[in-house]
Amino acid sequence: MLLKISSGLLAIGVALALAGCGGGGGGGSPGAGANSSAGSAASAAPTLAAATSVIDGAPLGKENWQAGSTATGGQGQAINGFNCDPAGKTYTYTHLSIFMNGTQLALPANIGVVQPTLTAPKGCVYPLNTVDETGKIRMQEPSSSPYTLGQFFAIWGQPLTQTNVAGLQGSPITVYVNDGGTLSQYTGCLCTLTLPPHGEITIMIGTPLAQIPTYTWTDPPPFDPNPIALTFGGTVGTTPYWPDGDTATGGAGADVDGLTCSSNMVVNYHVHAHLAIIYNGQWLTMPQNIGVTSACHYEMHMHDHTGIIHIESPTLTAFTLGKFFDIWGEPLTSTNVAGLSGEVVAYINDNGESRRYMGDLRAIELTSLRDVTLQVGTPAINTLATYSWYEPQ
Repeated sequence: MLLKISSGLLAIGVALALAGCGGGGGGGSPGAGANSSAGSAASAAPTLAAATSVIDGAPLGKENWQAGSTATGGQGQAINGFNCDPAGKTYTYTHLSIFMNGTQLALPANIGVVQPTLTAPKGCVYPLNTVDETGKIRMQEPSSSPYTLGQFFAIWGQPLTQTNVAGLQGSPITVYVNDGGTLSQYTGCLCTLTLPPHGEITIMIGTPLAQIPTYTWTDPPPFDPNPIALTFGGTVGTTPYWPDGDTATGGAGADVDGLTCSSNMVVNYHVHAHLAIIYNGQWLTMPQNIGVTSACHYEMHMHDHTGIIHIESPTLTAFTLGKFFDIWGEPLTSTNVAGLSGEVVAYINDNGESRRYMGDLRAIELTSLRDVTLQVGTPAINTLATYSWYEPQ
C-alpha cells in the first residue's frame, strides 16, 4: 500500500483540522498544548508503572466497541487525504490505551481495514489501522509528516473532542504520552496529538489513574531479507512429510464446510494465500493436490508443493484455515497441526504487516497474498519468510 497524500490535500486536511480541532478528522502537527480542557490535571500527577511484558497479539482491556471502522469512518473512501490500498511493505506502531473510570477498554480490531468484496477481492487498509485488540495502531512507513490521533479517529469514525472520546463522556479527560520512557501530560487539542513510534498514549476519562501503564512487547520475528520465489510447480520447504492429496477423512467430492468441489466452477472470486508449517525447526513441504480429486477441484486447493492455497469460488464467504484443513482431512488445534503435536505459535503476514495471532487457529481468514506461518514445537523461528509471488492463475 502506498501512502498517497498530495501536498494540496494535506494542506486542506491540516487547515480543516486546525479550524475545527476536536473532531475525529483532525490532522497536522502537534499543538503546543494550552487553552484546552483535555488533560485537566489530577490532584496528583501519576507515575509511570513498571513495564508489563505482553506478547504481540494478546488482547488488552474490556471489549466496548464493535470491530472495524464505523459507518462514518474508513469504508474505502479517501480520509484526510489517506487512500485505502492493499497492505504495504513497512510498518511501525504506536500504542493507545483508553480508560473509563479506571477500567481499560480494548481498542477494537480491524479499524481501517476494509474486507474483500467480489469487485475488490484484495480488500484494502488505511495507513493507520488495527489488526487485533492489543491497542497497537499500525502505522505505514514512510510518511510525509507525523501521524496524529485525529487522523486515526477519523479513519475509525469516532468522535474525538475535549469531552467525548469515541462516545465516552466524562470529566476530567486526562492524556499522558510515554515516549521512550519519558512521561508527559498532553494538554493540547487531541486531534493534533502526534502518534509517537513505539510510544504509548493513555487517555483517561473520569477517574484518573495513579500509575500510567507501560508495556514491553514480544514482537514477531524480523523478516528474512531474502525472498523465496514461488514458482508454479515448485517446492518450498526442506522436509517432505505428508503424502500428496487429501486424507481418507478429507475432501472426496462431497461438500466440506459448505465449500463445493466442481469440474467446471464459475469463478467470481479468485485470490491466493500461503501456508508454511515448521516443526521442531524443520520447514515441512506441503503436499500437492490438497482439495484436488480426479473429478473436481474444491473452492480451496493446492496444486503443488509451494504452499500456495488457491481460492476460486463463485461467491465470497469466509475462507478460513479451518475449512482448508477440513478439506485436507487433517486436525488443526492449539496443540495439533496435521498430526504434529506441540505448542503452536501462529504468525500472519499481510505483505509486510506482520503480527502474532493469538486466537482460534481455525478462524484465520485466508485473504489475498496472506502468509500464515505455523510454528509447532521448538526451537522458535528467528525470521519470518518473505515471498516473491508469481500470482498463479
